[in-house]
Amino acid sequence: MNVTAHHLTLDGRIGFVQDAAPREPNGTTVVLVHTAGQSGVQWRHALRPLTDLGYRLIVPDLPGHGHSEPPAAGAIRDLRDYADWLVRLLDVLAVPRPVVVGCSIGGKIAQDLAARHGARFAAAVSMCAESGPGRAQLHALERELEDSAAASRADRTHLGTRAVVGRRVDRDRAELIARMHCREDPLVSTSDLIGWGTHDVRPLLAGIPCPVTFVAGEDDLWVDPRSVADSARRVPNGRFVLLPGYGHYPMEEMDDFAKVLDAWLAEMKEGRQ
Repeated sequence: MNVTAHHLTLDGRIGFVQDAAPREPNGTTVVLVHTAGQSGVQWRHALRPLTDLGYRLIVPDLPGHGHSEPPAAGAIRDLRDYADWLVRLLDVLAVPRPVVVGCSIGGKIAQDLAARHGARFAAAVSMCAESGPGRAQLHALERELEDSAAASRADRTHLGTRAVVGRRVDRDRAELIARMHCREDPLVSTSDLIGWGTHDVRPLLAGIPCPVTFVAGEDDLWVDPRSVADSARRVPNGRFVLLPGYGHYPMEEMDDFAKVLDAWLAEMKEGRQ
């Protein structure tokens, strides 16, 4: 695996993206989109296994996350802005018709890209995200922006993350996932969650032109699998997958995530929806 790090100027600010090239390419490029407040580091365990399978990987830090500078206008609250930023990023990198894979707000962004820019993508995988507004107390989030740096915020992030990790994940791994999540910027993650609670692509599902696999974790307290399954039925080439015993972060929770994702992508490519 050969990983190149790009610092690209987009919208007047520096955006960071990792570009992981396989030794033996299979012809498919996959864009991996992280969750609220996080960065491309969430995909760290999947990079080598996926490149070993032949995939080229584009792993961005969304604006204001990880190594990417925040937007000039402040933290983003509309997930469509992230989707449009990703389209501009792919234009700069000259990446034709990749597969987009996202989790949580990344899953919503994947749906948005499929719905509004579907002709530009070979397929999409939306993990742990409903198509309508996500569960969030918007008034509480707005208030939280005023004290987002309070010490209790780190505790809430830690405990909230532990609560949505699946029961099949051992204690040490669950704790690592939670501690990694505590590194997020409270202002950015709170704004992301406002986006999670307001984003809605349900009116656009029937017109999505590319295959979409919708994934839900059985132990995910933030997402209703029935709603995710309903979204899959609305997409012409939609498919629903339930992950027994896993929660909100499949790419961090599953030891064999790369093989599972590879199977999903193969099924979409073969049209076995």
